[in-house]
Amino acid sequence: MSNSKVFVPTMGSLHAGHLSLIEIAKNYSSNIVVSIFVNPLQFENPEDLATYPRDIDGDIVQARSAGATEIWTPTVEEIYPGTVEQISAGAIGKLYEGAGRAGHFDGVLTVVDRLFRHVQPTWAIFGEKDFQQLFIIKKWVKASGLPIEIIGAPLIRDLDGLALSSRNVRLTPDDRKTARVISRALRQATAERSIDSARDRLHDVLASEPGFKLDYAEIINEDNFEPASSARKGRAIVAGWVNGVRLLDNMSMSSPISVSGIREIQVKTLA
Repeated sequence: MSNSKVFVPTMGSLHAGHLSLIEIAKNYSSNIVVSIFVNPLQFENPEDLATYPRDIDGDIVQARSAGATEIWTPTVEEIYPGTVEQISAGAIGKLYEGAGRAGHFDGVLTVVDRLFRHVQPTWAIFGEKDFQQLFIIKKWVKASGLPIEIIGAPLIRDLDGLALSSRNVRLTPDDRKTARVISRALRQATAERSIDSARDRLHDVLASEPGFKLDYAEIINEDNFEPASSARKGRAIVAGWVNGVRLLDNMSMSSPISVSGIREIQVKTLA
């Protein structure tokens, strides 16, 4: 399988979370393709699209240093040459992240389809931070019969517990202190003994921080995205805003994610 490729699609503004995907990719193939493309179809807010962080030159340096063998930076015209017929993400695409962001997951599947057609990978790696996105892509690939294996990569946190995100660069030091309520709420919820008490704890902790504006907080079943009735295969998911910056995070009820490891990833990929 010398021609096999492993694909890491990104929207750029790379951080240690992205670089960890490239590290994982090395376990599958020596041909590692990284794409950098800010997909306009998944932004329901034009201002959010306009202010999305971009650093293409820095991204290329980081991706190559981490081990990418091919970096693809297509234009909007290259991805969408003419009329675009979007792919429906179905009912799950209208829940949680999709509820307040009309067409978001349709835009995600549409661009993933275009990227896959170009790269034709054997494997593609997506981070668990965007857990609903990962779920929808896996479901769509299976239903479509595409010969691509989707690999879910662990969410990476900074040393203060904040989930790594390209949007974090827009947070002030005070904003970061406020945003820590998300991981704190997740840790405390996953420590509860019952789903009902976990849900109560999740909402109570989030509500204790006046600077955090909640979008949603729920504990879902990882297999179907319905509200979980037990901790088995349960995952707490949260999204909201801190000073206009939208943040999302999640944590497994069975194996809460540690904040450790970020320094090791940074040293390994950026040395």
